[in-house]
Amino acid sequence: MSDPKFINIDSLSLQHILDDEAELIPLMTPEDEEEIKKEDIPEILPILPLRNTVLFPGVVIPITAGRDQSIKLLKEANKGNKIIGVVAQNNEAIENPTKKDIHTIGTVARILRMLKMPDGNTMVVIQGTKRFEVGEFIQTEPYIKATVKEMVEDYPSDDDSEFSAIIDSIRDLALKIIKENPNLPTEATFAIKNIQSNSFLVNFVSSNMNLNVEEKQQLLNINNLKDRALATLKKMDVELQRLELKNDIHSKVREDMDQQQREYYLHQQMKTIQEELGGVSYDEDIEEMRAKSKKKKWSKEVGETFDKELGRLQRMNPQVAEYSVQRNYLDLLLELPWNEYSKDKFDLKRAQKILDRDHFGLDKVKERIIEHLAVLKLKGDMKSPIICLYGPPGVGKTSLGKSIAESLGRKYIRMSLGGMRDEAEIRGHRKTYIGAMPGRIIQSIKKAGTSNPVFVLDEIDKLASSHSGDPSSAMLEVLDPEQNTDFHDNYLETGYDLSKILFIATANNLSSIPWALRDRMEIINVNGYIIEEKIEIAKKHLLPKQLKEHGLTGKHLQIGKAQLEKIIEGYTRESGVRGLDKKIAKVVRYAAKSIAMEQEYNTKISNEDIVKILGPARLERDKYENNEVAGVVTGLAWTSVGGDILFIESITSKGKGSLTITGNLGKVMKESATIAMEFIKANADEFGVTTEDLEKKNVHIHVPEGATPKDGPSAGITMLTSLVSVFTGRKVKSKLAMTGEITLRGKVLPVGGIQEKILAAKRANIKEIILCKDNQKDIDEIKPQYLKGLKFHYVDTMKEVINIALLKQKVKK
Repeated sequence: MSDPKFINIDSLSLQHILDDEAELIPLMTPEDEEEIKKEDIPEILPILPLRNTVLFPGVVIPITAGRDQSIKLLKEANKGNKIIGVVAQNNEAIENPTKKDIHTIGTVARILRMLKMPDGNTMVVIQGTKRFEVGEFIQTEPYIKATVKEMVEDYPSDDDSEFSAIIDSIRDLALKIIKENPNLPTEATFAIKNIQSNSFLVNFVSSNMNLNVEEKQQLLNINNLKDRALATLKKMDVELQRLELKNDIHSKVREDMDQQQREYYLHQQMKTIQEELGGVSYDEDIEEMRAKSKKKKWSKEVGETFDKELGRLQRMNPQVAEYSVQRNYLDLLLELPWNEYSKDKFDLKRAQKILDRDHFGLDKVKERIIEHLAVLKLKGDMKSPIICLYGPPGVGKTSLGKSIAESLGRKYIRMSLGGMRDEAEIRGHRKTYIGAMPGRIIQSIKKAGTSNPVFVLDEIDKLASSHSGDPSSAMLEVLDPEQNTDFHDNYLETGYDLSKILFIATANNLSSIPWALRDRMEIINVNGYIIEEKIEIAKKHLLPKQLKEHGLTGKHLQIGKAQLEKIIEGYTRESGVRGLDKKIAKVVRYAAKSIAMEQEYNTKISNEDIVKILGPARLERDKYENNEVAGVVTGLAWTSVGGDILFIESITSKGKGSLTITGNLGKVMKESATIAMEFIKANADEFGVTTEDLEKKNVHIHVPEGATPKDGPSAGITMLTSLVSVFTGRKVKSKLAMTGEITLRGKVLPVGGIQEKILAAKRANIKEIILCKDNQKDIDEIKPQYLKGLKFHYVDTMKEVINIALLKQKVKK
């Protein structure tokens, strides 16, 4: 070819091969093609076998010759006419190919450039011209020479529209493949667009397609250019589909990978920044947690759970939201005191002293704690009791827990259950929820740091149920000795042993505690205090405490027993001492104010000072009233603040024998009044009541303090006595009170709250009390000092009540 036009489409590597003055790789023009057609090929050609490529007419390729035969062939040909025959090997592994090891169809090539490489190989740039068929081998040493026969191309006519369409399709698909394949340079687009020869376009595309040697040789073997172009187009279509699918998959994978790489890169940056600032990296945190876990005394099951969850944390990206949830969970596992117990102090005398020092009375509770400590001392290990202290407010149920913890040498935990409506407060939330945390039982144990604290469940009778669940049902597992060895918290998701915890529940009203829950606890009744006990409590505990809190000492203020009794009787009305504590605090504040303002005051408080400080006494209404009026009888009642006395008043008026009941009475109490009235009608003669009185007089029963609701059967004998007294005009025995349920058969039945009622009677200066015989066992359990000055009458029938309660003497009016 003379003065051919060259366009640079070679790769960078090829550019480095050629020096600055070298010709660039030529693109064959139609004129060049015509010139090549006119050239004759020699009858004998040196044959250069190629291992891994196929040369097509018009196409320029660089090849590397490493075999001695090939190097010698190229050197001699380069010195001569530069024409060689190039054929592809059937098997590239064969080092010295023979005739059977090469394809029969090859391409005549012209050597354009030859270079010696530093590694000893020879690099040549060759261009194909015509196809040929290998004939007989003339020589095999030092290289192959063979006779060749030119393969005549079968060109389609110029007006073949189908061939033109195929060529256009090849050009379009080639441009698409270049665009889709990131390994092909964009300069190849210009090459495709600038190729004018149709045959060269087909050969150029066939040579550069991603096909193996066998597939390219099949294309080279096709004589008809149109057929070869169609076969090439089919291969190109498959190649384009494969590329598009590959790029689509790559795009999706790249999108995910880019996000992951971005997160990883940011994480690594944060990690580096943390280390520079002296912070702890996430890996160090995990190793620190693993080291802590080896020191824990947990079971094998818990250890396996921890290792599994720690491995999960290690695989997590620290930036995702679940990382902090998982980290918090593992921190909880590490912070819980698994099988860690505080050592109990087995000095029983010391424990007794501590209990007596902090609380006056409460002997049953103290006795139970000392018993438990004694068994622990002998046996060394046992399940802790679950105690429920039941009694009125202010008697020291809650504060007793602190003293018990100190006497045992254990940690103290208090959890208020009042108003709790959500079961998750006990059992915790599942950790999959946002903001999940363990229940208050597990949280409290973590805070205590031991697995055997004294755990006070305050106000267990105030638990409520709602749409969030029933906490009292959740407490069944906590307080069941058979179940709480493996307590399940939803957040913790593994069992925790609560059996060594000394649970102390407190309650004011047992009736509001579900039966199943009550059955699991050891109920100990904590009764109210009598006046003498309250005086002692005030002297030994309340007054010193208030003086200390207000910055005073015993020399600044002294309150005598008489004055304390006046405060108790005139200004408090309770079973406990909470109200008394407030009144003493007010007296102490008066002294503190006087000292601060430099005013004179009596350091020894008198009755007049009490009236001056606290005002007139307002709560002396439970004092016994005289028996000068018929139909007024003193009864005994139980209230939420302890025992109290009440008065049943009856009066008759002219009428038709109707019965009216007032005083805000409940259904049961009204029924008691009706029973009493009907029993009197049935036994009128025995009681000295005339039929005329019953038929022509209306009866009105009233219980004072109408604003206070009252109910219960215990006022039955009181109502009966009141009605008989008003019908007969007989006086009621002086300083007498009574309590008991009645029946239509005339029987007296036992009632509850006896100790509280006895204390109320003592406060009201009552001397004699009528009770059912079955209540005698309750009296036997009360301390003798509580009963001092009281006389008890135990009865079976209502007639006995009347005989004891009513005197023969009649009232004046």
